[in-house]
Amino acid sequence: MAENEKEIEQFRSMIEQSNCGVVFTGAGISTESGIPDFRSPGGIWTKYQPIDFRDFMASEEMRRESWRRKFASNAVMKKARPNTGHLAVAKLVQIGKVSTVITQNIDGLHQLSGVPDEKVIELHGNATYASCLECGKRYELEDVYKIFKNDETLTECKRCGGIIKTATISFGQAMPLEEMQAAEAATLACDLFIAIGSSLVVYPAAGFPDLAKRNGARLVILNRDSTPLDGIADLVLNTEIGPTLLAAVELD
Repeated sequence: MAENEKEIEQFRSMIEQSNCGVVFTGAGISTESGIPDFRSPGGIWTKYQPIDFRDFMASEEMRRESWRRKFASNAVMKKARPNTGHLAVAKLVQIGKVSTVITQNIDGLHQLSGVPDEKVIELHGNATYASCLECGKRYELEDVYKIFKNDETLTECKRCGGIIKTATISFGQAMPLEEMQAAEAATLACDLFIAIGSSLVVYPAAGFPDLAKRNGARLVILNRDSTPLDGIADLVLNTEIGPTLLAAVELD
């Protein structure tokens, strides 16, 4: 990290001076935990065309295909554990420097790292459990799998008979209004916005860093590759996420 020491020191100073920070994370923070980026080589989108939500709702076969894919890839997510980057973010929350973690990720690793659930806003949902699209009742994946594994029977909601789906936001599905409103409120309240591991090309989520900057917050972008918002950032770090955060945040 020696060649980036000046930028690391600037990052550390910005954190120290902040009273209300927000961390915004994308897939890049979880690749070091073994979860491939959906868009990168080896990601699921290189193997399968994403299933549109309207197709999922209209076709039992598309719902079965969705669950086939989920159970085929679930082992990777089940064994993933928080990495240094997640732990550094959790530390910033613990010491009161970060009020909210807004994430595009669906892996639940921020919560596993120690960030309280009420401080995590999941814009794209969570893939570690399922829920009914009608009444919202939660279902554990193990229970859905027990019914599905022998003859691909689809689970119906025990409460209302509704369709069960992983608790994620699919293509063609509306973004969750409550989460979007909470993310906007947190963004407008922050004085430091740290975007980590996101390409910042997927909207409306990628609009939050720009909103924070326009509202007077300082903006840090930490991502291995350049992003469309680098030009407005106060600090850009095109470095590995875990080592960079470890150098900037003192872990116990």
